Amino acid sequence: MFLADARGLDFLNSIATPVDTPVDWLPDGDGLLSWLAQAGLVPDAVLAEMRQRAMPGELDGIAAQARGLREWFRGFVRSRRGRPLASDALDELQPLNRLLERDEGFSRIVAADGAGRLALAPFRRWRSPDSLLLPIAEAMARVVCEEDFSQVKACEGPACTLMFVDHTRGHARRWCSMALCGNRAKQAAHRHRQKEKRGEGAN
Repeated sequence: MFLADARGLDFLNSIATPVDTPVDWLPDGDGLLSWLAQAGLVPDAVLAEMRQRAMPGELDGIAAQARGLREWFRGFVRSRRGRPLASDALDELQPLNRLLERDEGFSRIVAADGAGRLALAPFRRWRSPDSLLLPIAEAMARVVCEEDFSQVKACEGPACTLMFVDHTRGHARRWCSMALCGNRAKQAAHRHRQKEKRGEGAN
């Protein structure tokens, strides 16, 4: 369900109701590792190493922390979406800052491309399983600092819980996906028109 146009909001959408029943893609440690791989937030080699090194139940505990972080951020986004985000939100963001402060990031000079150019690239030390939360925190921080909260929206599908950033030119996006809720809305509108026509015919 990577439909949000922002990884931090895709993280919120890791629990959703795509049809009728809520689905949580982070129910345990395996689910968290799978989601991180699909999101491209953690290298596959790091995920494999974490799976091998983790103590029994340790990754399940990290997944529980991730779910708690997700619900905290959902409350923040819901209360602030639809209008510009300003510095008065800083106090509310302290839990996120505290998590970001645990990062062991560093930079390294690397080959940038086949032309022999060099570039400064960010890296991270993955010392323990709880470091898996850091790229998630970074993705959420990017939503806060780089996205226009005026354009953070909730899908208008009646049962849908997905959120997204509207990057369309006219900011007219209404649905998580035209293939999902957009198509359902078109079908519902068509059925409504057909019912009205039948009602007119009966008169």
